[in-house]
Amino acid sequence: MRTSDAPRNLMLFCALAAATWGARAAPAVSASAATSSAKAESTLPAKRRAIPVMGAAAASGDQARLRTAIEQGLDAGLSVNEAKEVLVQLYAYAGFPRSLNALGELMKEVDERKQRGLHDPAGPSPASPIPQGEALRRVGRKNQTRISGRPVDGPVFQFAPVINEYLQAHLFGAIFERDNLSWQDRELATVGILSTMPDVTPQLRSHIAASLRVGLGVDQLRQLAGSLEEAGMPEAAQRVGAAIDWHLEQEGDA
Repeated sequence: MRTSDAPRNLMLFCALAAATWGARAAPAVSASAATSSAKAESTLPAKRRAIPVMGAAAASGDQARLRTAIEQGLDAGLSVNEAKEVLVQLYAYAGFPRSLNALGELMKEVDERKQRGLHDPAGPSPASPIPQGEALRRVGRKNQTRISGRPVDGPVFQFAPVINEYLQAHLFGAIFERDNLSWQDRELATVGILSTMPDVTPQLRSHIAASLRVGLGVDQLRQLAGSLEEAGMPEAAQRVGAAIDWHLEQEGDA
């Protein structure tokens, strides 16, 4: 199933812009840095393994698989607000229709669990107020620069500067500034979302690099691929594995 062409095209264009800054603005993460991160925490706990599966299922419109992933995540300790954050962030990559439908499934699942006597923790809301106006764009630009490794520029942004304004204000500002979901978990969600789209390989590669940049390890990303495989999404798992291999090959050539 697909969203309507207009929302899909807009979100893929946003992803194209993200891939452009990822590919042009950020150096590859060194193998030693990736290895150090992997040693620090080489295993993704069950609740974090559910995040990319939720993102992938929601992005593909597979509501049955999404409900299974939501239940597994909640059973493993994912809070309701953390799950909400994953499915709200979905809009930036797969469109508002997928995000709204996924949030509806989460709402129904939480209500059904309450009827079964399961009371899932709400979890914290963002600890700090989100800036507004130009202040929001400034903090978004700062977040974008931290994730990309240096200030972002490139032909796409020179051709259509407004797309970077939207990325900075909406994605890296309004979303990434919400601190009740870590940047690592946001990247786990993003990789899961992009893994379901066969035509966004550059963007998936970019977010593999971003995942390593925010502190995830190669072993953890391979576990992410394994979670997608176990959830019955072998093509998505294969795309993630191929993107990891490509990134490591690029490191070897550097």
